Parts: sequence; C-alpha cells; structure tokens
Amino acid sequence: MTNIVEVTYSQTGESKKINSFGMRDMQEKAYNARGEQYLLLKAPPASGKSRALMFIALDKLYHQNINKVIVAVPERSIGGSFGLTDLKKDGFFASWEPNPIYNLCSVGGEKSKVEAFKKFMASDERVLICTHATLRFAFKELDEKKFDNCLLAIDEFHHVSADGENQLGELLRTLIPNSTAHIVAMTGSYFRGDSVPVLLPEDESRFAKVTYNYYEQLNGYEHLKSLGIGYHFYQGRYTSAIADILDTDKKTILHIPNVNSGESTKDKHKEVDTILDIIGTVIRTTDDGIIIVKRESDGKLIKVADLVNDDQKTRDKVVSYLRNIKSMDDMDLIIALGMAKEGFDWPFCEHALTVGYRSSLTEIIQIIGRATRDSDNKTHAQFTNLIAQPDAQDLEVKLSVNNMLKAITASLLMEQVLAPNFKFKPRFENDTEPQKKGEFKIRGFKPASSKRVENILESDLNDLKATILQDDVMIKAIPGNLDAEVINRVLIPKIIKVKYPDLSDAEVEEVRQYVVVDSVIKNGQIIESGDKKFIKMADKFVNIDELHIDLIDQINPFQRAFEILSKSVTTHVLKLIQESIEATRIEMTPEEAVILYKKIPTFQSEHGRLPNVESQDFNEKRMAEALIYLNKLRREKGNG
Repeated sequence: MTNIVEVTYSQTGESKKINSFGMRDMQEKAYNARGEQYLLLKAPPASGKSRALMFIALDKLYHQNINKVIVAVPERSIGGSFGLTDLKKDGFFASWEPNPIYNLCSVGGEKSKVEAFKKFMASDERVLICTHATLRFAFKELDEKKFDNCLLAIDEFHHVSADGENQLGELLRTLIPNSTAHIVAMTGSYFRGDSVPVLLPEDESRFAKVTYNYYEQLNGYEHLKSLGIGYHFYQGRYTSAIADILDTDKKTILHIPNVNSGESTKDKHKEVDTILDIIGTVIRTTDDGIIIVKRESDGKLIKVADLVNDDQKTRDKVVSYLRNIKSMDDMDLIIALGMAKEGFDWPFCEHALTVGYRSSLTEIIQIIGRATRDSDNKTHAQFTNLIAQPDAQDLEVKLSVNNMLKAITASLLMEQVLAPNFKFKPRFENDTEPQKKGEFKIRGFKPASSKRVENILESDLNDLKATILQDDVMIKAIPGNLDAEVINRVLIPKIIKVKYPDLSDAEVEEVRQYVVVDSVIKNGQIIESGDKKFIKMADKFVNIDELHIDLIDQINPFQRAFEILSKSVTTHVLKLIQESIEATRIEMTPEEAVILYKKIPTFQSEHGRLPNVESQDFNEKRMAEALIYLNKLRREKGNG
C-alpha cells in the first residue's frame, strides 16, 4: 500500500492549550458566538465539540433565559460524551451536571424513553440527553410551543436533511418558525454524500457559523506528527487481502463492508470469524464480551471487540467496556460495521482500516477521525481503504470504476481539507504592496460582494468541493476527458447554481473563481528563486506576482485525482477505467461548444488542419465535435 496523501504537522500544541475558562482554541471560538439563537458549529472529530456545547449551554441556562437543554445524538454510544464534567476546576463558572435519570442513551425501549422525555419537559429538570430517534418520537407527541425557551443541541447534524421525508429535518422546519427555541447544530462535515442539502437556503441563512478546520486541529497537537491516507486494491474476496494490511501491533478500528455492498460476502459473522482466524487462535471471551486471540506469529494475546455481533446483550457489554478504556493495553482491535464511526472516542487508535468505497465524505472524515485523536502512544495516524479492483469479466465494471474514482476524488479533497487555508485578493494595476504570508493576489479575480458569498467561502468551501468532486458528470470529466476551461467555466458553475439556487450570476462567478483558484493553488508547488516566488501549476511555472484568473482557468483543478489513480493501479485496470469513462460520453452543451470553438484557430495554426473527429486525442476529438455541434445549431436556426 502506498499513501496517496501524506501530511506532516508542526506539533504547535495550540489546539490543546486552554484559556482561563478551561476552553481549548475551538471551544473559545464557539463560546464567543454563544449569544446566537441558531448556531452551526463545524469542527473535526476530537476538537472538543461536546465540551464546547456544554460551555454554550450553561451560559444560555444561567444568562440567556433558557430553561432547558436537550442534547440529541445519533446513537446511544455517543451519549457518554455528554456525561458529568467538572468545568469549574479549570475556571468556568459552572459544571456540567446532568441528572443520570434523564440520560436516555441507556439500554431500554423507545416507548419508555419517550415517556421519560415528556416527563422531563413537564419537570424542573434542566438537561436531557437522548438519541435522534427519541427526539423525533417525542416531538410527535408534544406541541412545538413546549420547546419555547429551550436549547436543542443536535450532534452530528449532517443526519438532518432538507428532504421532505427526513423526520429530523421536518422537526427543525417546524420548530424554527413556530417556537422561540435556540438551536446549536454540531458536525465534523456538512456534506451528506447525496444531492439533498442539509437545510434549505432560507433556513440555513438563519444560522451563524463557527468553523474550525482539520488543519488548525491537527497542526496544533502535541504528539501526532503525521497523517497518511492510502488505498490498497485487492482482487477476489477482501478477506484474502486483510493479512497484508492488518498490523495487530497497531491499535486498529476495522470497518467491514455493508452487507448490501459489492465487497461484502453477505455473511458478516463469517467475515469476522475469518479475520480472527487470520490473526491466530481464539482462546476465550471475557465476561465483558472481549475476544482474546493468540497471535499466530508469536503467541501474543490480542484483545478484539466485535461490534458486528447482533446479540444486543453482548454488544451492550462490549460498548460499555469500550467506553471505560483507560489504558493502551485495554484494546488492540475493534471490528465494526455501522458503529464506531461518529463520536466514538478511542484516543489510542493508530489505524482506521475500512473495506469498501464510502459514498459520503462525511463518513470518511468521521472514520479518519477515529485515528486522529492526539495521544502519547503515536506520532502517526493512518487511514487505509481496501477497494476491489475492477475486473474485465465483472458485469458491474462501470459501477466499480465509478466507485473507485469517487474514492480517489474524496481522498484528493481530504488532502485539501488537511492543508492550510490561503487568502485570495484581486491584483490591480500599479499594485506594489508585497503579498502577505498565505495570501495570493490575482489579476481579474472577483472578491466576495455579499455576506452570503463570504459565508459560503468561509464555512462551506470544503463541502462545496465535495459536492463538485462527487458529481457524476465531474467524475467522468476529471481524468482529462474535458477541456479544463469547460470544467471550470461550465460544469463547476452549474453545480454551484444547483447547490445555492439563491445566488445571482455574479455571486456564482465569485464562488466559482474561489473554488477553482483554491483547488489549483493547493495542488500547486511553491518554489523560491532568489527574491522571486514561483508556483508550479500542472506543468507550468508561473511567477506568483503574475497570476491571472484566465491562466488559472486553463488548468484542471482536479487533474491530480487521475494522476493518483495512474500511480495506484495497474496498467490493465487503468485501461478499463479509461474505457469505461469514454463509454459514458458526456453530452455537448452550448457553453462547452463556444469555449472549444475559440480554441480551434490555435489548433489549426499549430497543426495546419482542423481537428479530426476520429482522433485518438480526446481534446482534439471534442473540438471537432464542437464544430459539428455548432454547425448543427446554425442549420436548425436557419430552418427556424
């Protein structure tokens, strides 16, 4: 396995330092926005969102006329993150002291939890913790006015959707206009992985946003120095490749594939047994449900937690054990299917090993986050994705190819998520002011002209890139199958318009330019030569002082994704991918045709002929198709 993303950090310790109230960097930023009625907190795993909520909630209870706090989490195991916490010892004015009776993330039936929820709303108790499901069921039995002067905190907010069938989304759409409730929404990523937005634009615009990025978090750690993201391709069954990639000397969370996926053998329990057999011999199972395996190679005893087991009693014991891990020696390997992704805290974890393509960037970020806690037992964290290679005989080769491309493009986005942010400004004539560190001045660049655009660029940029990178048309275009200008000036603005239908054409262009510039610059390489700086973009070296938006638009911002593929897979598989992409021909649009038509005179001058539609060069072929397409349009117009 070769890492396609390898990032090294400075270990500044900044993200873990605490202020006079006991708040870390991100928590202080969030607390500064505590007066907002609707607050969206976007911060990576392990940044301390749970405690940030405690600080905000206590201020609202004591100083903002809020009577009750309801914390909703997606699954019971995450409820422990909001348990009793002594905040006074570090300087805060109060501690987080929920009554255990109203922590409804315990074992029990949903009906009794709904009754407990209703009892809480009628009582003098001030804090309740429950699952998203309990909140949804209880809300159906309560008038929305009951939530007046309540704070509703929704953890892992990406579970909400603007889809009319999404009950959590419907709850919010009812609550916002019909009550005085305050809402704090928390998530590691706002990108769901489907085409449905989390909130409708008019609802989203009500939320103040606090964003703390992955780079700020990881660069500010004490112990963790580097993070690697890699892909390992296998043929046959994935269990045959596990032995090559699973290192039981590293604390590992292994997520096996969903039973409905192509990678699954359809027998999840047998898959777990096979993995255990690969490690060694099962010796016993402890009273806590932990499996002890004697390693084949040297006899070392490996502690394994099986979260795939369907027996609820056994699983509850295992989850309880995992919640109370105190030592590095308490656990070696966790095997999971749907659990241990969001909010699961095992700081000692070094390796997140995932089988099969994950459709959602949010899910990838959550899984990687299991290994990126700062802990003195590790300096490196690793995410590895086991993916099935497409086979020529496979009837689902197109699906397999598409999944692989999506996985690679998600990794490309992760590389950008993990890098420092740059600032871009327009460069005007006679501008002699030197560029500041991390700042780029670009001729022809359009700055944000509205608060709406500013919010998108400050808080939504990575989520927008995720939407672009996982668009079906874009995935086919990324490997050089479309002219870069067509990608940048036709495809990307179309996606932006769909995602943000409230933007004007001018605002769409501002967002488009920022997305393209940010992607190209982050994928570039900055080189200093004497007193001048150059950036290598694609194969061009450009003086930083001479950057122009027209030049940047001629570069495919996501070309590196296909370069990664080229290095990561065999020639045979790469040929299958290229053939599959070419077979799904992209239809011509007037916008693309106009851009390509303008390039034909240059081509004719260089080659002494018009582009040939039978050419093996895709761009030449596409120019020829543009000429045919435009001629067809002219004929149709003439006949009209």
